[in-house]
Formats: sequence, C-alpha cells, structure tokens
Amino acid sequence: MRILMLSSTFPYPPSRGGTEIRTFNLLKYLQQKHSVILITQSNKEVTNAEVEELRKYVSELVIFPLPSEPENQGGISELLAKARRFMESVLKATPPNVLYRYSPAIQALVDDYVQAQKCDVITCEHSVNEIYIRPEFRNSVNTVVDVHSSVYGWVRDHLKMDASQNALRDRLYLSLVLERYEKRYCTKFSHIVVTTQDDRQEFLKLRPDIEIAVIPNGVDLELFPYRLQDPGGHSLIFVGAMDASHNIDAARFFALEVLPELQKSYPDVTFSIVGARPSPEVLELKDIPGVIVTGRVSSMVEYLHNSTVCVVPLRTGFGIKNKTLEAMAAGVPVVGSDRGLEGLAVDGNGISVGALRANVPQEYITAISKLFDNPKLRSELSLNGRQLVETEFTWDIAGKNYEQVCLQSGSNGYSGSQLSAIYP
Repeated sequence: MRILMLSSTFPYPPSRGGTEIRTFNLLKYLQQKHSVILITQSNKEVTNAEVEELRKYVSELVIFPLPSEPENQGGISELLAKARRFMESVLKATPPNVLYRYSPAIQALVDDYVQAQKCDVITCEHSVNEIYIRPEFRNSVNTVVDVHSSVYGWVRDHLKMDASQNALRDRLYLSLVLERYEKRYCTKFSHIVVTTQDDRQEFLKLRPDIEIAVIPNGVDLELFPYRLQDPGGHSLIFVGAMDASHNIDAARFFALEVLPELQKSYPDVTFSIVGARPSPEVLELKDIPGVIVTGRVSSMVEYLHNSTVCVVPLRTGFGIKNKTLEAMAAGVPVVGSDRGLEGLAVDGNGISVGALRANVPQEYITAISKLFDNPKLRSELSLNGRQLVETEFTWDIAGKNYEQVCLQSGSNGYSGSQLSAIYP
C-alpha cells in the first residue's frame, strides 16, 4: 500500500509535543509493511540532523518551508492586517493558523499524486492538514483525517474554564468559524479517526453517516521503562510543553490553588514543572516556595522515576494525554483531572484502580495525601497503571488499528471482531 501522509508539523524528534509523538509513531509502524511518503513543513528549529533521522523512517520525505510569520507593522496598519486575516478566516470558515500554513506547492504535489494514481491512501495528521484534500479525492483514493483533538471542543473548553489567552477573539472564532470549519472538512473524508470516545461523540454529530474509529495514543515502552523502586518522599511532577495554553493553565492552577494547601501538611513538598519552552507565566511560578521549573530536560523518564506522584491537573483540552500514559508506563502513581484521564478506564466498578481522580483543590489534596501516606497504594497504582498501558496503549496496538483504517476501501478483509476494537 502506498500511503501519502500529510503533516504540517515536522514530526521529529517525537518529543516536542503530542502531534509529533503521534504522527511519528504511526508512520514508523506503517513503514514496516507499506510505502510511506511524508509531506511536511519545517521551521528554523528543525536541524539537518533531525531531517536525516526522520528520512530513515519513510520511503520518501518531502519538506517544504513554513511561510514566514506576518510582520508586526504596528499601529493602524497592524490592526487592518489583523482585520483582513479575521475576515478571510470567517469567509472561508477556516482557522487563521490553517490558512497561514497553507502551501500552494504542497497542494500541487498532492493533486499530482491523486491524478497520477501514485497513492492508495492519503492521511492528514491533525485537522490542520485537511486543507489539501479536495472533496472529489474520495472518488479515487481513501482519504483519512486523524483528528488529534477537536479544535472546536478545544477552544470551547478553554473559554469555559477561563483559560483562553484572548477570550473575545476566541468567542468570535468559535461562533463564526470553528463550528462551520469542522462540519465542512468532515464531509470530505472517507474515514475519520479520533483518540477518545468523547471526541467520537462530538464528530458523530457532524458525520452520523459514517463509522468513526477510536485509536488512542500509545507509549514507547523502551523509552519509558517501569521504575525499579519507589523513591518515597513528597515530590510532585507535572510534565509537558510549557508554552501550550492548557499546560500553562494547569501549572498555574496547581501551584497557586493546590500546592499552598498541601504545604500545610507536608512542608517539604515540591512541585516540579518539567517541559520545554516555559512561558513567562510559568517561569514566574518559581518564586513560590517548593516550585521548580526545569525547562527542557535530557531525560523525562528520569525525572518521572524520581517523583513520588505525577499530577495531571488539566482543566482544558480534548483527547488522550501522552503525559498521563507515559507516567503510568514509567510506574509513577497518577492523580489527574477528568481531562487528564480522558479516554482511560482507570477507575469504576470492576476496574483495577490505575489512577486517582481529582478536579478541585480539595480532591487533589485528599488524593495526594493518600498516596504520600500509603506506600501500598502507590505500589498498587504503579503496577496497575503499567499493566493498563502494556495491554491497551502501545504504539504497536495503535499502529495496527490505524493500518486497518488505511486499508479500508469497500471490502477490507477484516473480521467484525477485529474492527470492533476501533469502531465501537
């Protein structure tokens, strides 16, 4: 099978963020049995060494530059430029970041692949790449959009939790652009893939006429081995790209509203915020006693192994969270919010407890205190979390299920039991 994979985000190294991790691991699996042609875009952060490494995992790598950022003209000129971009976004029912990344050269190449029948499948890794898919492509090639998370749901969630960095702008985009955008692009594809049941329910409202596959993220178990011992103590860790709005909100919420209350019972408790590109709002948290902001680290798993508990206090964002899966794989007990644990069966009747759930400060304090005071409970969550990842959330499992979707075009040769795993 010849797979043309579109990823506006350069997917290497698979540690910069969730989009890179998912895209890289799916293409790595598919390349074992199929021919994967990756079309991507690079920015100034991408090095020649990273390009050469990525080339090892695909049959062909085609790289285009990202367009230059619009210059800040200042004054009335800048306001007029923003107004023009906003009106274009509304008229085309397309988010500004999708329009900004659009490349006519990529469009011409994709058109050529379809017209010349050079590919059997086109996959769009994240919805930002949907712009290159023409509705008529469905007549000649299997088109798949891998929706890492609903853009509409993401923005709506940020507004609901007062975590938006520009609430007025986002309210306008939500009502005038994003709902129309997701409705429009969904109609173009042969298949839609999402990462959680919540997202599946959202997209079934838009495309009730087709089955929507649920394929969660996975973990590379070699990169996140199970820890050999419990370090004890009272150290907490939160991981992620610290310039992302949902992580900024989570770090500030925990440091400002939860940590001070914990310190009343555990004066020596520490809260390490570990991840690249910490924003100014995150960096200023270092002034709070007990808070450590590391920036990029050479070994995330080492920091996880040395932590008593991993907290995932996300209040916004849709989709399954790599940070949660990686902590569980490493054997670190997790206390997370509904958003942080989305898509994971970690509690409930008949389920071995794999993590503790908390959404408000007092729930975090109660759950963390239980784990600080109970080594047996920490051991139980550590083992159950690792087992859950091993049996349900590896990249081999995700890759096999994604391959099934890519292979489908009419009669696909798979049994109902095989497909039931991805089409609930």
